[in-house]
This record gives sequence, structure tokens and C-alpha cells, in this order.
Amino acid sequence: MNRRLCLVLLAALPAALLSFVSAAFSQEVEPEKTEELRQPPRLLDHRQYRVGELIEDVAFTDIQGKAGKLSDYAGKTLVVFTTNTTCPLCKRYAPTLVEFEKAYGEKGVQFLYLNVTEGETVESARKAVKDYGFAGRYVLDPTALLGKALRALTTTDAFVLDGARTLRYRGAVDDQYGIGYMLDKPRVHYLRDALNSVVAGEDPMFKATWAPGCDLALELGELMAPSGVTWHSRVSRIIQANCQECHREGENGPFELMTYAQVKAQRGMIKKVVKNRTMPPWFADEKVGHWRNDRSLSERDREDLLAWLDNGLPEGDAKDAAQERKWPQGWRIGKPEAVLELPEVQKIPAKGEVKYRYVNVETNFEEDRWVQAMEIRPTAPQVVHHVLVFLKYPRKHPRAKEQPNDMGGLNGYFMGMVPGQGHVQFPEGQAKFLPKGATLVFQLHYTANGVEAEDRTKMGLIFAPGAPAVEVHTKGIANTFFRIPAGADNHAITASWTLPQAARILSFDPHAHVRGKAWRYEVLWPDGKRETILEIPRYDFNWQLLYELAEPLDLPKGAKIIVTAWYDNSDKNPANPDPKADVFFGEQTWEEMMIGYVNWHALD
Repeated sequence: MNRRLCLVLLAALPAALLSFVSAAFSQEVEPEKTEELRQPPRLLDHRQYRVGELIEDVAFTDIQGKAGKLSDYAGKTLVVFTTNTTCPLCKRYAPTLVEFEKAYGEKGVQFLYLNVTEGETVESARKAVKDYGFAGRYVLDPTALLGKALRALTTTDAFVLDGARTLRYRGAVDDQYGIGYMLDKPRVHYLRDALNSVVAGEDPMFKATWAPGCDLALELGELMAPSGVTWHSRVSRIIQANCQECHREGENGPFELMTYAQVKAQRGMIKKVVKNRTMPPWFADEKVGHWRNDRSLSERDREDLLAWLDNGLPEGDAKDAAQERKWPQGWRIGKPEAVLELPEVQKIPAKGEVKYRYVNVETNFEEDRWVQAMEIRPTAPQVVHHVLVFLKYPRKHPRAKEQPNDMGGLNGYFMGMVPGQGHVQFPEGQAKFLPKGATLVFQLHYTANGVEAEDRTKMGLIFAPGAPAVEVHTKGIANTFFRIPAGADNHAITASWTLPQAARILSFDPHAHVRGKAWRYEVLWPDGKRETILEIPRYDFNWQLLYELAEPLDLPKGAKIIVTAWYDNSDKNPANPDPKADVFFGEQTWEEMMIGYVNWHALD
């Protein structure tokens, strides 16, 4: 071997060895990711935790030696609370649960305490019952049969079952006690609100949360499809939870899906839209983000529904039937404190395209108001595609300079309505500002359905008692200076907004017309990192959906939200009014818009 080459190799060995050792060492000492020291409740995807499903009729024996099973509580609302005698958070929540027993026992709600911790004794359990004054039955079950059926995660999980053993809520009692902190009083009352809803026959706003407590580490395994899927045991609950909000009398679904016979009659169409994932309407990419109002079917629900449709639609045993849900008649937000309506009836023809209509509605409030909840209700929902409401400040109002005049939906967005999504209730401490003397501009998009109709859309408002802790704003991130070339089948348009202050992002609402094809929201962080936060690969103009983050996104001052929309202006788009024409910004359906709405509030 050449002597010079040998010397080079020998010289390189220490450096190579040092590099290898350094790399190995750096891998060894890389810090392990750890959880936050302070952990409050957080929202979970309820579809992964059996919410809305029939829970098996699990048998148990309480610490008094009395046998029982879940069906003993038929016709009654039942709260199952996982607990033990050692977890500090169980001890802190014990007085709260006793208060729940007293308050809701008068309403017929039953309580069952479930201790699945190995090594616990009957004596220690009886002492806990005596010390805290629990009235409900207490079960020691180290085999955790019921805990596994409920997919319990921690010792402070609360489960609400209705009178038909359908799981309606699971998770935290409230946010007063968490990992590493405690508050004087709770800010969010998860269990209370869920019980109020279930007792009233309604659907809880929050269906699943992670409850801060001692981890149970139960071997839950994968959720398996129940054997013998039937209408009564499974499918009726899927339809109730995902379809009946729109497909019932007085709403805008084209047919009702309230009974077995009605579902059977529409089985062909149901199979088509479920298989194609067009119903229930939800278009966010499941791989990007987590959404509080995700309307899509879980894979398990989808597979069970399709299998049932292919298997002859067995009806099953009526004893497994779901409890009938009491759908709200009229206002879903409760009785409004104020109702605003269109000054004149709108007449919709039986056929043909109906241009957007803009109608001014004067509020005539003599003082500024803070809106806690609002709802838009058309009187002829069968012909209403969507309604958008924009706010115009009086010119002499002290805050008029903060809100520019509305320009085709670019500024002043206040509220929107699409089928199945027409009301907003802000959490306690949040509200939107409504200045005295304001004008609300209703943008109404009607679609003819073969029969002449008349509509006089109304908007109901519930006010906060005073100024909230935070004011919710809506920003329209828009591009109005664009041209979509004739024939272009994937034309991209972008817009962005640099945050002037630190902000908490709550939700997104993209808006385009019939050439709209796809959307993407991204964050460009101050350090240069670019992150996708919402991806909509199949945008549908027929569904102007709001996408609410399961956990709000906190962004620093200087972060930039980048919005991109893609358009199909070719003859491959069957909804395209004229593939041979260039398209520009405009308010009518045959023109185009590019507005990415963002709901947010400032951070201190």
C-alpha cells in the first residue's frame, strides 16, 4: 500500500472514531419528551371512546355483597365514577360528587362508584364511603370488566349513561382540580353541563375529555365491531348521532331518518354517500389537526353501518333500542333575549338560479352589547343554502375605526349558517361585541327546489351580563386581486395575515364559490418553521363549514397565517358556469371569492 495513503487513513481514524462516539453519545443523552407539569382536562375525540354506543350489560357485585348489572338502571340516567382510596384527586373531588348526588338525585340520576385498583380492600372502600358520605353503590372490581367496557383512563373519569345504556359523556367533572394545580372554583363544568343535557334529552356540547387523575393503565385493546350489528343495538345510535340533526321534520334534510322504516327506505342513497364519505359533511384531512366539531363518521361506525346495509338491515331486539332524543323545537340556544328578522319576506322561485341577496337589518340597541350566543333560523330552511351576517358600525361610534366597512364579506363577519350548523355558543368569559346602533347585513343564498317558497330568516341573540374576559374577533384573510385563467384546473391563490399581537386561534371558516377545489391553512412561525394546521383536499361549496380546534392554538406576535385555495375553472368541473371565461373576485356564485376566516382573541 502507498505509504502516504496509509498515513492519511491512520490520521482519519481518530476523527472518524470521535465522530461515531460523539453521534452515539448525543443519541444517548437526547432528552426524553415529558408532559407538562400542570395538566388541566383536555378534549378527546369522542368517537374513539364509545360515546354514542350501547354499553354491554356488565354484571358487578358491590361492597355490600349485592349483585347487580347495568340494566338495573334502565330508564334512568346513571353516572359511573372511577375512583380509588389513595389518589389525591379522587379525594379532592369526593365532596363535589356528594353535592352532585344530592342535586341530581332529585332528578332521578343514579350514581355508581367503580374502583378497579388492584390491592384495594373492602374495608378501605367502606371507610371511604363513610368518610365522604357517598350514597351510590360502590364496586371493587380489580378485573376491571366495566372499566374496560367504558374505556376508563384515570381514577377521576366520570361516565354518563342514559336510560338505554348509551354512553353520552365521558371525562372530567370540571377543571377545578388538575395535575399540579387547583382553583378556588371551576371555570368549565363538564359533568354538570352533560347531566343537564342528558336529563333534558339533549346532546352534551362536550362529549369526551381527558380527566386529570391517577392513570389506570387498563389493557383496553382495539375496539372491535360488536357481533350481530342490528338497528336497535348499534345502527339507530349512529343515525341518531350523525344524521337526525338535519334529517327530521322542520329541518333542511331532504328526507327524514327518524325510524327504522325511513332508514330502510333510503338505504341505497345512505350507502352511496357514506361509502363516498360525502355524508356526514366533513372535509378536513384527518391527518392534520383535531377538531371539536368533527362531523365525520369514525372508521368503526362507518364499517358497521355499511356492513349492516349489506347484511339485510337486521332490526334486532327492541330491548336494545336507543332512548329517543328530544330534539330542540325552535331555538337551540334557548329562548333569545332579542330576535332580529328580515324586514320583508323573501320570495324564492320554484326554478332557476337565485342571485345572492343582501338585506340590511337594523339592531336599534341603545347601548353596546356583548353576544354570548346567537343562532340563525330560516323560516324556509329547505331553500336556504347559507346565510352570512356582517356587522357595520355606526360612523360615529367610538370604535368605528377598528372595523372597516364591509366589502363583500372581507370585513365585519359576525355569524354564519349552513345546514346543520347555524348556532354559536361561546364559552363562559368569551363574547362578540355588538355596538349600539349597528346594522347587520344578511347575505342570503337561496336555492330553488321545484316549489315556490317564502322566507323571513331570523337571528336570535343571548347577551353576556357584562364585558367578557376576552373579546372574540373574526379576521378575513383575503385576496381580491386575482385572475383565474379560463380552463385552469388547479389554480392556486394565496393570502396571509401577520399577527399584530399574540393571539389564541379558535376556528377557521374557508369561503369560495363553485370553482373552489381545496384549501390549506398554514402557520409561519417567527423562527421560520412552517406548519400546516388545516388541510381540506375536497372543498365543497355546498357546505360552508366551520372547523373548531379541539385545543386552541396560541401564536406569538409576528407569526403569519398563510391561506391557500385552489380552483378548478376547467370543463372538468361540472359546476363551472363558464370554463371559457377568466374569473375575478366577485360576490355572486358565478364569480369567485378567496376568504379564509379566522376566529381568534388576543392574549395578554
